[in-house]
Amino acid sequence: LTNTNITDAQEMETIWTILPAIILILIALPSLRILYLTDEINNPSFTIKSIGHQWYWTYEYTDYGGLIFNSYMLPPLFLNPGDLRLLEVDNRVVLPIEAPVRMMITSQDVLHSWAIPTLGLKTDAVPGRLNQTVFTATRPGVYYGQCSEICGANHSFMPIVAELIP
Repeated sequence: LTNTNITDAQEMETIWTILPAIILILIALPSLRILYLTDEINNPSFTIKSIGHQWYWTYEYTDYGGLIFNSYMLPPLFLNPGDLRLLEVDNRVVLPIEAPVRMMITSQDVLHSWAIPTLGLKTDAVPGRLNQTVFTATRPGVYYGQCSEICGANHSFMPIVAELIP
């Protein structure tokens, strides 16, 4: 009976719950706008559509007459000396350096992931959804990647090879 005059301080609890929420919203709104603006590119030099299939990729250069080709992993019997086993493909994606490239990535069957770690690229390929990534390469060379999703048996045998040329 000594503390009968103490209240629950509901007004104070309401203030210290709502005030941090308002601060977080004020921080998040400009950040979301900046995040959206950095993802958009107005005039890319190339737009390439990459479609993930079970064990291979299909690439479409949509800006140049609809050039379409498949990219399969080379079997060990067809490798030349110096080629990387399980990473070399029969048709590479050829791109210029110092030019903005937009990759539109989707899948036809299951989840895949179009990933080239040395370029800092990783975008999921989801059936029925068209994801986008934009990059500008600064150094020529051959860059290797793989599907990094567990998309079925032999999922790691979906290599990605991008050849960047001046």
